[in-house]
Amino acid sequence: MLSSLPEIFFGLLAISVLSGLFLLHPRVPLSFVRLHVGVTLLPPIAALLALVTNHETMIYGPWRLDSLSWLLALFVLTIGFIVQRYSVRYLLGDRSYRKYFALLTITTTADSGVWLSNDLRLLLVCWGVTLLGLTLLIGLKKEWGVARNAAKQSGRLFALGWLILLGAVIWITQATGHWQLSLVLTESSLAQLDSWEKTCINLLLILAVVIPAAQWPFQRWLLDSVVAPTPVSAVMHAGLVNAGGIILTRFSPLFSGDIAQIVLLLLSSVSVMIGTGIMLVHVDYKRQLVGSTIAQMGFMLIQCALGAYLAAIIHAVLHGLFKSTLFLQAGSVLHHHEESTSRKNQPTPLVWTITGGILGLLVAIGLWMSAPGEGYQLISALTLGWSVSFAWAQLVAFGSGRIGRIAGFSLLAGAAIVYSLVHDAFYSVLQDTIPQGIQTPAPAAVLLLIILLAGSAAGVWLARHRSSSAYALIYLWLVRLGEPQNDLVESHPKHLTQSFFRGGHLR
Repeated sequence: MLSSLPEIFFGLLAISVLSGLFLLHPRVPLSFVRLHVGVTLLPPIAALLALVTNHETMIYGPWRLDSLSWLLALFVLTIGFIVQRYSVRYLLGDRSYRKYFALLTITTTADSGVWLSNDLRLLLVCWGVTLLGLTLLIGLKKEWGVARNAAKQSGRLFALGWLILLGAVIWITQATGHWQLSLVLTESSLAQLDSWEKTCINLLLILAVVIPAAQWPFQRWLLDSVVAPTPVSAVMHAGLVNAGGIILTRFSPLFSGDIAQIVLLLLSSVSVMIGTGIMLVHVDYKRQLVGSTIAQMGFMLIQCALGAYLAAIIHAVLHGLFKSTLFLQAGSVLHHHEESTSRKNQPTPLVWTITGGILGLLVAIGLWMSAPGEGYQLISALTLGWSVSFAWAQLVAFGSGRIGRIAGFSLLAGAAIVYSLVHDAFYSVLQDTIPQGIQTPAPAAVLLLIILLAGSAAGVWLARHRSSSAYALIYLWLVRLGEPQNDLVESHPKHLTQSFFRGGHLR
């Protein structure tokens, strides 16, 4: 049975797609959607079994089946199932109800096919279907002009990114003589590429990945996509927005030791600061989440630029699960916001704050000393040390009395244990699948560190000088950068009025 898991998996994928298409027929009762959602649970179960039982790379026709492929397929299809199950009642009554489930099933299925593909032609087709499906989902409410405009703008950028990826793939295959990714990335095939060819191909790959990852200067499409239904925003994190790190990981033998890594490092660093700024200045909750995603995807691409592909995959999967959950919980955000603001009014004991800073410093030094020669380790140590210090301040220093601090400390210790277990689990599964990338030169890592520290220092200074003209200028620039364009704003929802007078559903 284990040897037939690929056949079972692809058979279940085909059944789930047929189930979604069957739902489109108007005579099929809407109650069938629950059965359809149940069918979409079967492929991720098969992927989980394959991930647990098969640890060797297998070429199965045009497919490349290894631990990374099965993990990504499990990740994409699981989020797809959760979002579909959530949408059964959330979108009930919407006139695009049937179309939504069919599109979502096809999109997540095609997306999983991208990460399972060994043939670059099949990869291009699956990625094109995924981008087209996402475009149609953004413009799902076609009677709403704002949604149509957002879908058009996203579709143009997606088409540009796909064409750039097509150019990179054609260049690679013409130079190496192979369409199979496993043959293209061998040392003998890569040796046929001149250094300037590798640089050009890598720059094309960077352009192809920063567009779906909503990195500067292409972040606009993700900000405009907030007009899509909330479940669509959640499913974007299922290997769609975070596809950049996954694609670069697949092409890591090619994308290593090249000046393109420096270019990606700079673009991603700018995106981290812009995304963080948009998250901080906007009051629209979905725009805050989008700003956070832009920053997080920038950090993921920084990991790729520094050669830490395993860390990038872990980041992509965990961030996708976390951010999808936040989008699905968007309706309860006001309650949580009230709790967080009440805590800000409590004074922070200086001793506990200093203790958290010392703990974060010790963690950073310990992580850095474990591999002092790697540029990524310096950035990782700084990030983890700051995270520990911040978590200590929020969970322990802000604790109410002894009981509150004990509870916060227990939660922090539990989180550290879970982090260690999850990291070790990912490492044991993926260590033989993901190649170790060539580390970016130390000067580049130091430059990145200076940029991030300078940005953080500037942010702290501006927060303490809110009456300055510099603060006002940057604040208003970030607000304008994150707010919608004129054709994506409607003073009155005309499509709802039209639906009311036609007796349609108000959703």
